[in-house]
Amino acid sequence: MVRLESLKKSDQFRKVLKNKKVHTDYFSIFAAKNFYKAKHKANLLISFVMKKKIGNAVKRNKIRRKLKAIVQKLLKKRGAINKDYTYIVFGKSNAYAQKQDVLLPLMEKSFIRLKKIK
Repeated sequence: MVRLESLKKSDQFRKVLKNKKVHTDYFSIFAAKNFYKAKHKANLLISFVMKKKIGNAVKRNKIRRKLKAIVQKLLKKRGAINKDYTYIVFGKSNAYAQKQDVLLPLMEKSFIRLKKIK
């Protein structure tokens, strides 16, 4: 089983934010080739970030949980997410009211678009 491992240090975040990016109305995804080794080879390096501007902690955590669940579903589909990359997902306030069924294909298309960017 693939586990999600979060980035810890600010320089790791800076390196990822300088590379590939894709934006939608519900989230933004930043990606960089793995420069930092995960604790286990099977782990995916991905962080979910919500700005305080979005709302209170309940709202931010609900968006984070929703996006994490979508990523877990995409990991079960082969080829949707490249494990050779480190990702940061910034959630937006529009994702709070949207259902997972709508967000799932958008996120899948975004990860595929990231693969095509050079």
